[in-house]
Amino acid sequence: MESLLSPENLFTLLMLIALQAVLGFDNLLYISIESGRVPEAYQRRVRWIGIGLAIILRLVLMVVVLGLINSLTQPLFDIQIERVFVASFTFHALVSILGGGFIMYTAVKEIMHLLAVEHVENLDKQHTKSVPVAIATIVFVNLIFSFDSLLSAIALTHVVWVIAAAIIISGVMMIVLADQVSIFLKKNRMFEVIGLFILFIVGVLLITEGGHLAHMELFTFKVEAMSKASFYFVIFVMVIVSIVQTRYRNKLEALRAKELGDAAH
Repeated sequence: MESLLSPENLFTLLMLIALQAVLGFDNLLYISIESGRVPEAYQRRVRWIGIGLAIILRLVLMVVVLGLINSLTQPLFDIQIERVFVASFTFHALVSILGGGFIMYTAVKEIMHLLAVEHVENLDKQHTKSVPVAIATIVFVNLIFSFDSLLSAIALTHVVWVIAAAIIISGVMMIVLADQVSIFLKKNRMFEVIGLFILFIVGVLLITEGGHLAHMELFTFKVEAMSKASFYFVIFVMVIVSIVQTRYRNKLEALRAKELGDAAH
């Protein structure tokens, strides 16, 4: 018991919780947006059930990954089209590429949905998904996000209880924060748009990472993984530009209103 609660294991646990919190931001954003596509009375239930099932499946995935850790990085099949397309796909690479593609597709579809709505005030009334579909989608995307974080956790430690505790604690944190994030997005529509574009970039990040893992080459150019530093820098720039643009637009609207008022007098 003392070895299980050793300072090394406790420090690793804290590191994994912090890692899960950072990597879970995109996941939490997706959950909040996805749950907003069901009737309001069911949104909290969708978030809680989706995250709860995701925690359980994460624990199952942890056991599977620990058992198959060596085979996950072994080539499954190769594609060789000289000077056009070259790749050696592993299971990890396929999960990253397919998962990233699905997230990009979802983000583009939701952006198109926002553009198709004639009246923004009616957006909440246009529920596009049923409760079971929303829960299943949340669980599926959660597992995609979990895969990389699990491999990162296993790289730090093979102590099962440490990884399991980090998964459960981070899951509880997501349940606690999910409602607050959803409320914030409802009150600040512009951040929902930013959130969708962030998810799009997450998809790009996963696809490039999968291409890098598969040693992919397109027309003799190697596919390099998008760095985490570049990813967070892009997000930072997007948020700053959106905030500045919103303040500038509000200032212009206030000036126009004042000019109209002066003209009326």
